[in-house]
Amino acid sequence: MLFTGTPMGVMVMIMIGILILMGIVVNNGIVLVDQINQKQPALDKLSGEISQVCISRLRPVLMTVGTTVLGLLPLALGDTQLGGGGPSYSPMAIAIISGLTFSTVTSLYLVPLCYQALYRMRYNAAVRLGRANSLSRRLMPWAY
Repeated sequence: MLFTGTPMGVMVMIMIGILILMGIVVNNGIVLVDQINQKQPALDKLSGEISQVCISRLRPVLMTVGTTVLGLLPLALGDTQLGGGGPSYSPMAIAIISGLTFSTVTSLYLVPLCYQALYRMRYNAAVRLGRANSLSRRLMPWAY
């Protein structure tokens, strides 16, 4: 605020917009991961199942983002202050619109990639743990 010369009211509205944006983005990610978890894919079919879930979630995510962006467009284009003396809502709307367009693309690509990487890591760790467990049973049968 001091460095950019931006008034305090504008910064508060941008921060509120970012909080709203975080809620929408997290919701999209949770729904995507939940649908992948409901499928419970095997490791060899993981990529195909994730692709199918992403394709099935594409339309609802785009509809949510589209309606939100279209609803906030008049607020973003106008620089009026609602109620007269309050802060302008334009920075909040611009923050939400720009964040939604960026996060839609990244969440539809990054969330599945991260899920796949973590799923493979968990699978590999379980395999290693199973091997270590069987080795310890053979080496120390008295411990079990």
